[in-house]
Amino acid sequence: MAQRTNLPRRSSPPPAPASGLDGFFGITARGSTLAREVRGGVVTFFTMAYIVVLNPLILGFAKDADGAFLGGGPGDGSNLPAIAAGTALVAGVMTILMGVIANYPLALATGLGLNAFVAFAIASQMTWADAMGLVVLEGLIILVLVLTGFRTAVFHAVPAQLKIAISVGIGLFIALIGFVDAGFVRRTAEGPVPVQLGTDGFVNGWPTFVFILGLVLVIALWVRKVTGAILLAIVATTVVAIIVEAVGKIGPQVEGDKVNPVGWNLVIPGLPDTIIDTPHLDTVGQFSLFGSIERVGFVAAVLLVFTLMLADFFDTMGTMTAIGHEAGLLDSEGLPPRTEAILVVDSIAAAAGGAAGVSSNTSYIESASGVGEGARTGLASVVTGVLFLLSMVFAPLVRVIPSEAAVPALVLVGFLMMQQVKEIDWDDLEIAIPAFLTIVLMPFTYSITVGIGAGFVTYVLLKVLRGKAGTIHPLMWVCAALFVVYFAIDPIKSLLGVG
Repeated sequence: MAQRTNLPRRSSPPPAPASGLDGFFGITARGSTLAREVRGGVVTFFTMAYIVVLNPLILGFAKDADGAFLGGGPGDGSNLPAIAAGTALVAGVMTILMGVIANYPLALATGLGLNAFVAFAIASQMTWADAMGLVVLEGLIILVLVLTGFRTAVFHAVPAQLKIAISVGIGLFIALIGFVDAGFVRRTAEGPVPVQLGTDGFVNGWPTFVFILGLVLVIALWVRKVTGAILLAIVATTVVAIIVEAVGKIGPQVEGDKVNPVGWNLVIPGLPDTIIDTPHLDTVGQFSLFGSIERVGFVAAVLLVFTLMLADFFDTMGTMTAIGHEAGLLDSEGLPPRTEAILVVDSIAAAAGGAAGVSSNTSYIESASGVGEGARTGLASVVTGVLFLLSMVFAPLVRVIPSEAAVPALVLVGFLMMQQVKEIDWDDLEIAIPAFLTIVLMPFTYSITVGIGAGFVTYVLLKVLRGKAGTIHPLMWVCAALFVVYFAIDPIKSLLGVG
């Protein structure tokens, strides 16, 4: 019999620490892969690339108080390339910073709704430089609130189920954006019904059918668990769109004075005439920090900054929570990792958008499409940001993809975010009613801020009515009061005698 020796048991060597991109972004630690991060970044870019086209159309044709157009020019569209380049530049730089500093799969670009407010409610009272100066001020104020911990403290004060309602509401909101941008849902020309299916209650027009094809395709690929389902659907649907346009010569919905209700919404698909174009950055640096005060007075300027700030303040909180929930990155308190870093970058982006003359930049819920493709780290944001920077030069390629081919991804992601609704206690009226209003008012008013505000105000009101005022976090009182001011901003301005 062999002699038994009591040798120490060999332990397996510890796993080698991740290095390179994996080590910096923690790709493996978050259960992702390099391929997923790249695909997610590409998909997010494609679902957001419309802003490079849309932002110039919103800002470029609006006159300021002196009758001038942003970026110069006589208003014939010659200023649009400069606005597009500035839009892509800020989106690219800030999205890369979000990825590197905050390591979060969240992309940023000019905020829709905010840009319209700047164009039609602010610039109409002053010069474009003054209006962009207000945007810079708003971003700097929010940055101070982040650095002092106030913005994060507010986030902690919001009840967990109300945060879930915000995420669900955003899901419905982006699904509606997808349906509207595709022409599947439209306004009615007349009558008591505000919206309808297609034109005259019927689905017609090849662009809408391209969207339906894309939606069916992305759902089919998703339920079959095909790798890269969203990206494959966008590419395939774009190819179909190019063929449809080449054969049918459909054209845009609006061209000069002509309206074609069955045309393409924003981008006419087709092979570009040129691949590379030289970017122009004429809007960058065109802002006056305090010019608005001289133009409209201190009180009016403060109210305008307050309105901008409140919208920016809560939109990002809701967006980053929704993205984190979808990616499984939230902690036990419902907070994403590096929350303060996310909010710092977002605040800087708001100021950067004003400094570049393209309106406030904010976090985009379309990032959820990249998360749906598997993105879990900031590497996806870096990929998205690089593509935005490349789009400055390769703008013709961006214009190849029509919104009808990209927005089916938003509808799918809306469904994924809607699944969280089961986590709300619908038997508890103190949370159920505020949650309901939060969810439905986002798509019904086309505003994330309105939904959040209605939920906050109703939550505080119900607690007071049921004798539980003492259980309300002090910051929830503050937020509810601010939202009351936000909703009553026009009567307040009238009382103060400001326009």
